[in-house]
Amino acid sequence: MARTGGPGSRGTSGALAQGMLMPAISRYMTREPYTIAASATAAAARTVMQSHLVRHLPIVDGSELVGLVGDAELEAMSKVPGADLGKLGVASAMTKPVTVWGSASLDEVAELMAEKRCDCVVVLGGHGVQGIFTATDALRALSDLLQRAAG
Repeated sequence: MARTGGPGSRGTSGALAQGMLMPAISRYMTREPYTIAASATAAAARTVMQSHLVRHLPIVDGSELVGLVGDAELEAMSKVPGADLGKLGVASAMTKPVTVWGSASLDEVAELMAEKRCDCVVVLGGHGVQGIFTATDALRALSDLLQRAAG
């Protein structure tokens, strides 16, 4: 449903009003993101992040999402005097993830991320974690939409 824009309006109402269809988040998310088991150590999580150049890891117990850990949490944990990431469980650094379904629209997810002030959302599907949508993915989506609008 299109919203009309105006002073102080949020979202992509102008694009919708011009007839541009808002794509689903599944179009821009990173599919099948790297994950880590809830039983893993914080050091293992850091290794996965560094090896694959990612900043966020969904934490799973089997196929169930139980948390999220970011590089900032691991960095803060590593600075605690006497902390040994090899002995600390990744669950001790996890936060509650913000989640959406793959069918959620891009503008809804962008507004949710701004409202929650979060760097990423975990995208769920019928079989658990389907993807992750990060601020980097959001910038790629913005670039794509701007290029399409420019013609």
